[in-house]
Amino acid sequence: MLEYNEVKERKYIVWNREPYEVLSSHVFRKQQRKPVNQTKLKNLITGKVLENSFHQQDKVEEADIVKKKIKYLFNKFNRQQNVEEFWFSNPDDSSDRFALSGDIIGNQSNFMKQNEDIEALYFDEKVVGINLPINIALKVTEAVPAVAGNTAQGATKQVTVETGAKITVPLFIKEGDVLVVKTATGEYVGREN
Repeated sequence: MLEYNEVKERKYIVWNREPYEVLSSHVFRKQQRKPVNQTKLKNLITGKVLENSFHQQDKVEEADIVKKKIKYLFNKFNRQQNVEEFWFSNPDDSSDRFALSGDIIGNQSNFMKQNEDIEALYFDEKVVGINLPINIALKVTEAVPAVAGNTAQGATKQVTVETGAKITVPLFIKEGDVLVVKTATGEYVGREN
């Protein structure tokens, strides 16, 4: 069990019998009142984000999340269910294939490369989410040439990387460059050496 002030970022908790990831937390005290932990929680099953305040007397169960490696194979659109499906396999047994919906994957699909290992989060033997590395290297597949002009404000342009994601980068980036991108925000970090 976690105390109210131990509910911090990157922790997984069980709240209202469902697993949540703590996105942010801030412990504060208003004047003469008791301390409160203001948190932002993401439901790992539905993907909904909500805010909740934990008070000094509150205790929360830490979720038993198991992390396993899975291999990303491909994605396709399922017309019958009108959802995007992402197909994975067990790295040890390629015949063990399964699909996850786009709701579970979320925006992280922009940074998943085919045939790469990804960390899956299991709760009650069911995949409830995935974890990508903090930074990932992606090759630029489309980039418009830089045009001379007003660069006093740090001119930028949009490029397309190998996963299909569009990234805002400085003008000097060209097609074929390998970029380091922050997976949580999709921000350009730098070029890979």
